[in-house]
Amino acid sequence: MPAAQPAEPPAEDLPEELTRLAALHGVATSYRPSPDRTVRASAAAVTLALAALGVDAGTPGAVRAALTARETELRERLLPPTVVCWEGGGTPDALATLPAGTRLRVDTEQGERRDGVEPLPPGVHRLTATAPDGRTAEAHLIVAPARLPAPAVRSYGLLVQLYSLLSRRSWGMGDLGDLGELAAWAGRALGAGFVQVNPLHAAVPGAPTDPSPYRPSSRRFPDPVHLRVEEVPEFAYVTDPERARALRERARRLREGVLEKDALIDRDAVWELKRDALELLHQVPLGPGRRAAYCDYLAAQGTALEDHATWCALAEIHGSDWHRWPEGLRDPRSAATGRARRELMDRVDFHSRLAWLTDTQLTAAQRTAREAGMPVGIVHDLAVGVHPRGADSWAQQEYFAAGMSVGAPPDAFNSRGQDWGLPPWRPDRLAESGYAPFRELLRGLFRYAGALRVDHVMGLFRLWWVPGGRPPTEGTYVHYDAEAMLAVLVLEADRAGAVVIGEDLGTVEPGVREALRERGVLGTSVLWFERDWTGDGRPLPPERWRADCLATATTHDLPSTAARLTGEHVELRDRLGLLTRPLEEERAEAAADTAEWLEVLAGLGLLRGTGGDTGTPAEEAEIQAVHRFLLRTPARMAGIWLPDAVGDRRPQNLPGTWDQYPNWRLPVADAEGRPVTLEDLAASPRLHALVDVVRDAAGDAVRGRGGVRDD
Repeated sequence: MPAAQPAEPPAEDLPEELTRLAALHGVATSYRPSPDRTVRASAAAVTLALAALGVDAGTPGAVRAALTARETELRERLLPPTVVCWEGGGTPDALATLPAGTRLRVDTEQGERRDGVEPLPPGVHRLTATAPDGRTAEAHLIVAPARLPAPAVRSYGLLVQLYSLLSRRSWGMGDLGDLGELAAWAGRALGAGFVQVNPLHAAVPGAPTDPSPYRPSSRRFPDPVHLRVEEVPEFAYVTDPERARALRERARRLREGVLEKDALIDRDAVWELKRDALELLHQVPLGPGRRAAYCDYLAAQGTALEDHATWCALAEIHGSDWHRWPEGLRDPRSAATGRARRELMDRVDFHSRLAWLTDTQLTAAQRTAREAGMPVGIVHDLAVGVHPRGADSWAQQEYFAAGMSVGAPPDAFNSRGQDWGLPPWRPDRLAESGYAPFRELLRGLFRYAGALRVDHVMGLFRLWWVPGGRPPTEGTYVHYDAEAMLAVLVLEADRAGAVVIGEDLGTVEPGVREALRERGVLGTSVLWFERDWTGDGRPLPPERWRADCLATATTHDLPSTAARLTGEHVELRDRLGLLTRPLEEERAEAAADTAEWLEVLAGLGLLRGTGGDTGTPAEEAEIQAVHRFLLRTPARMAGIWLPDAVGDRRPQNLPGTWDQYPNWRLPVADAEGRPVTLEDLAASPRLHALVDVVRDAAGDAVRGRGGVRDD
């Protein structure tokens, strides 16, 4: 996409020593939003980013001292904290530059001790180097497969925000029972290969709860609000039938209320109901087999789960912002926290059990998907960060950069930049730990994922750090060891036999997509953005699309296909006061963009049945043509945004809004805004017509017709 030309405050030239110091710590002093343009970072942004990394650069003298210390450290050390070896990739630079005669010893994670580094099994090992002069050093050694294999077969699937997927059994919002039903139906009846959902991470509790699935309390553990309570085995043994009936009646009222036209999902009411039910279930003793399975889960999750459950228990008493807790409780390792954990043991056990129950239903959903014939199954979503007041930021404080927030610089869509309010990980602390938090996070998600979508996958390479209290324009990029981050991602995905999809939309640093492709990480391609940006700007022909991607018509942050085709997305932004140009200009540009794509679709013979012989309404025919186009590309995976299948006009999230628009609270609905249940979807002629088109196009692709490569 063409780069914007936003106005930026002038940035002073940085002192040469500060520039060198920043480079040695991975802090950028400029960035290039387009090949012909460079934007400099301010001295304040660079200094504050260094401070968040524990480096004092507040005065010229401090800069000189820090620069000397860093140069000395790098010159004298034998090994960096983490070394990466790719299978078949030769000797890493960190080892090739060791003094001649240096002895290497590896203690593998499998429990073996070996001399030298070849060959080694995949894993995270401990490397010890001893130089001829007697110096020794230890490092984490990540050995990863050279690349992930491509998906075994090309497939299409459904994309949906789980909370929006209502059924006649759910309690006011979509749940894991609904996910299993959707996967079983889509796999068996529709021939779908996957179902992609939003992040199901644990949310920060509160009233109202932040509904965004991309600002979670914890990425490590799932949110029990997604539980299908009636499928928890202990529900059958509740000894108070009156309370059970009362719970079902409350669930019925919630369900019927949200199925009314223009109704919104009330996550807080859903959680209040489910929490009451789960409190009741907690009083039911686990049977011996269930107890053993729960104990195995506790042992496997260890300290991470204990910390998460402790935070949840403390938040019930002191509120969800741990920065405001009594001072002794702000440290998860303090004596005060230890005492509180023991005193609250029943509540800690309650929240630990909720994590286990949710994990079991997530695992069951993936098992159901695979049993239904899906080659991939459930595609889960990894948010880019966590809430600054949540469980992860409390339990892993040493890994987060204090006083910083993740965001984005000014671009073509937001001239003011973005501040997402998420604290970034410190790259130095990650490296020192052998990327332990990242490894544990991925391992937890891959327990029940056939594939993982990594939101803002560019964050493996660099993140835009915004100092607290400053606008996003006054941030700067901080770089991560992308090779190490990718090695961990590939290692854990390979162990799980899972696919990885990177969300790489928007402005992407040169070399990022190439690095991801080299390691077998798929990208994300959205039809309306796929143009020949280096040439005439025309829509990119299907044969020129990349194969290593998930191809879709839209995403949760973009207009539905029906809204884009009709121009209703422009009208919505106008009603909310979000347009930056006159309405007529916006309308004209949107109409020209749509017309150009429709011309392409018609020219390829993909736009069929608009009235005439089949009587298919024009809008439906155009949506079908869009999806025929996606299957003409060589993309390994193609996704149908489930609301597109019933003509939903509304985006699930409208960036740039907060309370002006009901983000993350809309059930899937038809063109008139009437909610459509899972049962209605299964019986929808419009949905089945679209799926038939996709299946026919997929069959053509497998047979090599229509210019499609299946390689």
